[in-house]
Amino acid sequence: MKKNLQVTCIFLMLMTSACGAPQAPPETDSPTQTVTHAATASPPATATETPPPQPSITPTLETPIPTNTVDCTNSAAFVADVTIPDNSEIPLGTAFTKTWRIKNTGTCIWGPDYTLSHYSGDRMLAQPSVPLDVTFPDQTLDVSIELRALGAAGTQQGYFVIKNPAGLIMKIDNDSRLWVVINVPSAVAQSTVGIPVTGGEGNFATVTCAFSTDAVKIAEAVTAINAYRAQNGLPAYTFNDQLSKAATAHANDMACNKLFGHNGSNGSTPTTRVAGSGYIAASATENVYGNYPPLSGKEVVDWWKNDKVDLRHNQNLLSTTYTEIGVGYSFFDNFGYYVLVFGVPK
Repeated sequence: MKKNLQVTCIFLMLMTSACGAPQAPPETDSPTQTVTHAATASPPATATETPPPQPSITPTLETPIPTNTVDCTNSAAFVADVTIPDNSEIPLGTAFTKTWRIKNTGTCIWGPDYTLSHYSGDRMLAQPSVPLDVTFPDQTLDVSIELRALGAAGTQQGYFVIKNPAGLIMKIDNDSRLWVVINVPSAVAQSTVGIPVTGGEGNFATVTCAFSTDAVKIAEAVTAINAYRAQNGLPAYTFNDQLSKAATAHANDMACNKLFGHNGSNGSTPTTRVAGSGYIAASATENVYGNYPPLSGKEVVDWWKNDKVDLRHNQNLLSTTYTEIGVGYSFFDNFGYYVLVFGVPK
């Protein structure tokens, strides 16, 4: 197994001192008054005011770029994975920070003109480059970078390199790369089995993101499901608008809130969503799926057919209990989310 070096994104902070506008000096709480016992009292003395000290102004400073000799050498050694060891499990869509600890084994001083950048493999939404902090020879440095688990479920591996001011890749041990390896579990949540559906007001979550839908993908899914049923000698499911309303509500909620399960962001469930759609059901169940890049309608049906982790996905497709279906699809932030609701009316 290879060591996984994940790159810590160390930002060089500008050292600044904010200067507030001077405040009007307050009056003293007890102004001094002099009163004589003559026939006419002296007028009150004016209140004394003591201005506060003026704030000092600190000029904005930038981290200086070290000066190196022309013949200095650049090299590094891996010390440890500070965060996200190799083969860590990261759920699909989750943001995480990878940090490597490395040692400056050369004679050059690293500074902000040295950068960490993606080289090959899975990019995981890494920024183009991350500047290094000032690091002298024989010192260690924690380098971090912000990443996100994207793509399909399974192993994802990305390689990163450090470049000197001339843009040349620095040697790290006997390689020139730091890498991160993660395992992404399936984004598909466990499907529910037949759920008795009772009446009651629906509990659709309020969503505000700019999601979009795709009628073509929905039609592809329905066609693929019924073709699969025909191959197995089963009648086609009837497409139901109310079930589709419940499916679409949850697909939008999943997209906007990055959910990968059956519970909505507001606590809704398949049962409450189906009931809220107005569908009077004896029982209902639900398959969900989320992926980057989005699958076609046929591809998501194939995924459910071939899922060996939760066999109920395929069982729902070939059910002899349910007679109607509704399909929802929502796309946001490069992810496509499918919700397939099965129902049988009372």
